[in-house]
Amino acid sequence: MHTLPALRILLLGLTLVVSSCSHYSTVSEKRPDYKSSSAAGQMIAGALKHPAKEPQAKIGQYLDAAAAAGAVLAKNPGDTQARADYNFAVARIFETINDAGLEPWNAPVPCPGASQTWSLSFKKIAALGKLSLSDFNIRPADRYQFQGRLVVQQSDKAGLGAPLVINTRDIDVTKIDPFAQGKHAYYGVTGLVDIKGRNCTATLVDPLSTETVKMDGRTYPLAANFTAPIALALAELDPRKKELGGLFKPDEVATKGRLARLQPYDPKKIPILCIHGLGDSQATWAPMIESLRADPVIRANYQIWFFSYPSGNPYPASAAVLRQQMDAINKRYPDHKRIVVIGHSMGGMISRTLMTDSGMSLWNAVYDKPPAEMPFTPETRKLMTGALIFKHRPEISRVIFCSPSHRGADMATNFFGRMGSKMIGNRDKLLGGDTSAIALAKPTSTGAQMQKMPNSIDFLDPKNRFVNNLAALPLAKGIPYHSILGDRGKGGNLNHTPPVSSDGIVPYWSSHLDGAQSELIIPSGHWTNQHPQGIAEVKRILYQHLGKN
Repeated sequence: MHTLPALRILLLGLTLVVSSCSHYSTVSEKRPDYKSSSAAGQMIAGALKHPAKEPQAKIGQYLDAAAAAGAVLAKNPGDTQARADYNFAVARIFETINDAGLEPWNAPVPCPGASQTWSLSFKKIAALGKLSLSDFNIRPADRYQFQGRLVVQQSDKAGLGAPLVINTRDIDVTKIDPFAQGKHAYYGVTGLVDIKGRNCTATLVDPLSTETVKMDGRTYPLAANFTAPIALALAELDPRKKELGGLFKPDEVATKGRLARLQPYDPKKIPILCIHGLGDSQATWAPMIESLRADPVIRANYQIWFFSYPSGNPYPASAAVLRQQMDAINKRYPDHKRIVVIGHSMGGMISRTLMTDSGMSLWNAVYDKPPAEMPFTPETRKLMTGALIFKHRPEISRVIFCSPSHRGADMATNFFGRMGSKMIGNRDKLLGGDTSAIALAKPTSTGAQMQKMPNSIDFLDPKNRFVNNLAALPLAKGIPYHSILGDRGKGGNLNHTPPVSSDGIVPYWSSHLDGAQSELIIPSGHWTNQHPQGIAEVKRILYQHLGKN
């Protein structure tokens, strides 16, 4: 069986790799287990043995434990055992609520404890908007163990509260918010229970927007788990299938591309827009996102967005869709800060268009007559002008290129590259049956007439006229940019002279871009956006963007 990276390499015409199957993320559940000699710990031990068929009584025992631990913390906020007792008890409260189908957010739930009956209610969460907590699963992060190719580290923050993962059930949130994470939303929150007398108020706090919480007049760091929501989503949604669908059958993908947020919008935070590469999806940014979110400076100053698209389509068309999406998000969030773009591989090529005023240069490279004089259908004219005539985006403040293929790659034209190109679905559907855009195009550099709409691999051909003409256009002034490139630790020549420096897919002579504020070559393969040194360099640049180094 081929690994997904091996399939990507095959389709890029580079090599065929056969290896054992690997997964982005796999998850296994572990039975809650806890040992503590404290009073609260003994209460937890009793609650763990309580029959699941009596969920309210079980919650009552956990509330007994949370109250006991809270009393210790009120006297000694630095007591780590009491904090651990409280966090574990709260995690089990939310777990039992979820597993038993209780809804304390609709009405208080009586929970009999050892000496009194607790009244458990929920603090209203305004951020949910039209949704209710009944639309979500609420699961403690400590219930799961993760491993996989994109789960490279556990990003935790110590503090008060139970890290949880909430995910939507049978609801498509994109129908409510077009810029939501996706049809299935996964998000990390932290659960707390505030106990006053017999009244217990549960609440969910966003660790990406809140660093500290108060309990009984004391201030604590808010606990968080930044790995669990992403790792659980990768394991349960299996995005690899969608990545292959977007590559092999881009015409069958429901959307031509979408720009979305990974967290609630915050006008005070700078958007980081991540754009994936060929055969990838937003999932392949997981190691970087986990690492960035674990950094308190990044959390406080940035919010993460992404652009996903069917990567089998010609990337100029996907770039045009992105510009349309940016127009829409500017209308939705007119007060957003200027965007930092991070583009990987083909995503770097899309990012390059955001920094460029094409004028008529790209159009004239393909057609002899201006758009108004071409006998296109309105839909075809809109598609072709959007792909070939554009201006740089003023809302872009900085661009970081990770293994971009600005000038293509020779190996995209060899046997495997040609075979990969033939495996990609029919892009002519983009034209809605109007083949005049192909028939009226100028001959290619080889003198051949176009026979079909070029696909994404065709746009890796170093002789592709769009690629060559775009590379020759100047970049808009005032947008600093950086390059993070890989050489697999093998070095090599920076020009076309063998042995050529390469990340295994894209050579240095294609990835390099004159005028970069910084260029870092790391001992990485093509996925420099997942390499620890690549992630560290992105952090450095983001700090620099804030004026902190």
